[in-house]
Amino acid sequence: MIRRKRTFSAIALGLVLSSNSLAAEAVDTLTITQTPQNRYLTLDATIEPVKAATVSAQTSGRVLNINYDVNDKVPANASLLEITSIEQGASLAAAEAEFARANALNADAQAQLQRFSDLFPQGAVSRGEMDRVTAQAKNAQGAVEAAKAGVEKARESVAYTQVYAPFSGIVTQRHVEIGEAVAPGQALLSGYSLNQMRAVLMVPQQYLPALKNNSQINIALDDGRRFQLDKFQIFNFASAVGHNFEVRVPFPEQTPDMAPGTMAKASFVIEKRPMVLVPQSALYTQNELSAVYLKQGDKFLLTQVRVGENQADQVVILAGLRKGDVIALNAYDALLKQRAP
Repeated sequence: MIRRKRTFSAIALGLVLSSNSLAAEAVDTLTITQTPQNRYLTLDATIEPVKAATVSAQTSGRVLNINYDVNDKVPANASLLEITSIEQGASLAAAEAEFARANALNADAQAQLQRFSDLFPQGAVSRGEMDRVTAQAKNAQGAVEAAKAGVEKARESVAYTQVYAPFSGIVTQRHVEIGEAVAPGQALLSGYSLNQMRAVLMVPQQYLPALKNNSQINIALDDGRRFQLDKFQIFNFASAVGHNFEVRVPFPEQTPDMAPGTMAKASFVIEKRPMVLVPQSALYTQNELSAVYLKQGDKFLLTQVRVGENQADQVVILAGLRKGDVIALNAYDALLKQRAP
């Protein structure tokens, strides 16, 4: 039964095509030629941000407040999250007290060194006492520097309780909750920058030489936008699975409405070869049928063709036509003239 149905369908289609003939009068025609055209390879690409980061805790404590959540837009240097600072504040107070004590001891040691320096030429103090006082003054000065460093470290620890955004962007993931204890190195929030995106595609090994000889890659987005980009980065190593090479194609900065994770189409020239191109107007389409009106003697016969990809306002014909064939330039105009009484 299946074979009979297929035979009947083929015969029916042949009858349909044969019956749709048209006298070759008052019909604009096109003579088929083969011209060298670029053959493109089209691959799937993924949109991803050029700059993305996960902010981690740099001090210990409990999460006091979270100012931004997932999908929120964050300006650069905005406060993302707050951690309790009681312990850090106490450490800062202790460091400042030690700095004040070191300053006082240093002032006394420097004053004593000055007095001994005035008396030593007169022989009022011995060389040993002079050396001892000089060493004490140097130690006191060093203690001041150490105490000052301790204050700076404590202040930095207090600053770590306020977590700021390293760049403007969108929060993509929150790793902690309010009241949760955190430790240094623990992930807090993740996000990406809106300023620049890139398309990432995997190129099979056999097409890598063709890509290296190309000056641009064409990127087509789902919303209809198309980009011809002449800057791209080819990785110097292939993936272990599939032996494909990763290629990153950055978009111009500040390109709006780019959503990471969405799909795009990337294409580039892999060779030049003779192709048959016809205008879109010459193609008659109905459901899965693609055909042209081919001139046979003094009539036009509706002839099925196999089509390839579109190139601007033309379409590639893969099969059904050859060099020297004459077709109607406008298939639907020819159809209307055929139906005219």
